[in-house]
Amino acid sequence: MDFSIRANRLELLDLPNIPAADIQRNMYELGIINQQLGGHAITWKGFTRLAKREGQIHICEIGCGGGDNLKAIERKAGDQYAGISFTGIDINPDCIGVAEKTRWKKPVCFLVSDYRDVRFQTKPDIIFCSLFCHHFKEDDLVNMFRWMRENSRSGFFINDLHRHPMAYHAIRFITSFFSKSYLVKHDGPLSVLRGFKRKELEDLLHKAGISNYTVQWKWAFRWLVIVHS
Repeated sequence: MDFSIRANRLELLDLPNIPAADIQRNMYELGIINQQLGGHAITWKGFTRLAKREGQIHICEIGCGGGDNLKAIERKAGDQYAGISFTGIDINPDCIGVAEKTRWKKPVCFLVSDYRDVRFQTKPDIIFCSLFCHHFKEDDLVNMFRWMRENSRSGFFINDLHRHPMAYHAIRFITSFFSKSYLVKHDGPLSVLRGFKRKELEDLLHKAGISNYTVQWKWAFRWLVIVHS
């Protein structure tokens, strides 16, 4: 298996006509994986690097899925960020359906849309995505990075996968034994193969005309990219 280049096979979740019940199970298990393998902690780290504690703060996630990342931020924010509000955007209505069933304490709005079609009346302070970038090809990612920079007031961050043999075999083992979702079992290992090397992310940022960024490796085999506006 060649880990030197990104795989270009589509994940099952990117295909049309996946039953809503299967998507719901997929979102549930992804939330557990994000919690147990540190994905939510990385999202929180990205948020705190860009967030101001004073006043209102609006954070938007593109490709929000079932909303588990936004919920993780809400739980951690507490009284530290009393004025926080959320927007979640996902093109899949079944994913948004899962997010809308979650109980929220803070103001939240969910949009069924391609993120590129969204026009904000007031730009969010922070835009982020988690496990979203690896679904796209390089040219689409360059445009995505530009869109996030242009539509955020404080900046944006990305939480995504490091393409590495250990990460691939670990998630393949974990999902084969503990997952009840055929989507997770298929897409989990493939997601790693569609992940990134550090140089690839840096090249994409440079192509997008972005220089004010940091790229940090995080456990377990994730990249945290932070871009300041």
